[in-house]
Amino acid sequence: MAVIERTPPVVAQRPSPAGPKKGWRKYWHLYAAISPFYLIFLGFGLFPVGFSLYLSFHRWDGLGSMEWAGLSQYQYLLSDSDFWNSIGNTIIIWALATFPMILLAMVTAVMLNSAVRFKSWYRVAYFLPNVTSVVAIAIVFGSIFSTNNGVVNAVLHGVGIDQVAWLNTPWGIKVTIAALMTWQWTGYNAIIFLAGLQTIPGELYEAARMDGAGPVQTFFRITLPLLRPTLLFVLVVSTVTGLQSFSEPQVLLQTSSNDSTFAGGPGHSGQTMVLYFFQQTFDNNDFGYGAAVAWGIFLVVVLFSIINWRLVQRRGD
Repeated sequence: MAVIERTPPVVAQRPSPAGPKKGWRKYWHLYAAISPFYLIFLGFGLFPVGFSLYLSFHRWDGLGSMEWAGLSQYQYLLSDSDFWNSIGNTIIIWALATFPMILLAMVTAVMLNSAVRFKSWYRVAYFLPNVTSVVAIAIVFGSIFSTNNGVVNAVLHGVGIDQVAWLNTPWGIKVTIAALMTWQWTGYNAIIFLAGLQTIPGELYEAARMDGAGPVQTFFRITLPLLRPTLLFVLVVSTVTGLQSFSEPQVLLQTSSNDSTFAGGPGHSGQTMVLYFFQQTFDNNDFGYGAAVAWGIFLVVVLFSIINWRLVQRRGD
C-alpha cells in the first residue's frame, strides 16, 4: 500500500508594516556620518544662494524692513554705467592675465616633463606662489610697481625709458593686476598641464621621431591635440577665478584717502565686478542691489565659461 506524502502548505508571510522604517533605522549611523556635509552645504551654500536671489527683488539696508522692488533692481543694473565699467575692467584684466599665463604654464610643463634631475624640487618651487597669501603677494607687487621706488621703474630708467605710473594710470593698473595674477597661477596650471603630459603615451613621440618630426611638429600634432581636455579644464577654471578677482586689486589699490577701498584706484580703472559688488553692498548698504549685482556677475561668468568651452571644443573637432 503506497504511502502518499503530503507537503505542508506554504504559508505566505505578511510583510512587516515597519519594514521600511526598520531598514532606515538600521543604517541611521551611516546617514548620521554623512549628514554634516549636507547640513553645512544647506546652511552655508544653498540657503545663501536662495536668499540672495530673494533679496535681489527687494530694497534693504541690512537693518530695516525689506521693501519689494520687483525687477527694478535688474532694470537699473542693465543701465548702470559703473557696473558695465567694472565688467570691462574685469574682462581686460582677465585677458591680459589668462592667455600669457596659459602659454607660460604650458611651456613650463613641457620643460618640467623633459627635465631629468630635480623634478620634485621644480614642481614645489613653481607651485609655491599659489599657496602664498594673496595679500602678501599684492603688497610685494605694489612695491615692485611703485612709481617712485619700484624695481620695474628702476629697470626702465636704467635702459633709458621713462618711468610709468603703474598704479595711477588706467592701463598701468590693469597690467599690474594682470602681472600679479599671472605670477600667482602660472605654476599651479603648469602642474595641471604636467599631469596631462604624463598621460600621453611615449610610443607616440618615438613614432614621430622615427618619421622625422621635429620638436615643433611633435608639439602641435601630438602634444597639443592630446592636451585639449586639460587645456579646456585650465581655461574654464582660469575664467571662473579670473572674472571673480577681488583680493588682488583691493590690496594693490587700497588708499588712505576718503575714497572707498573697493573703488579700484584712480578713475575706477581697477574696479572689478566683485569690487563693485562689495562697494554697493557694504559701502552703500544697499544689500538688495548688491544681490542683483552678484547675480549679474554669475551670469557673466557662466556666459564666458560657455564661450571658452565652445571655442576649445570647436578647435578640437
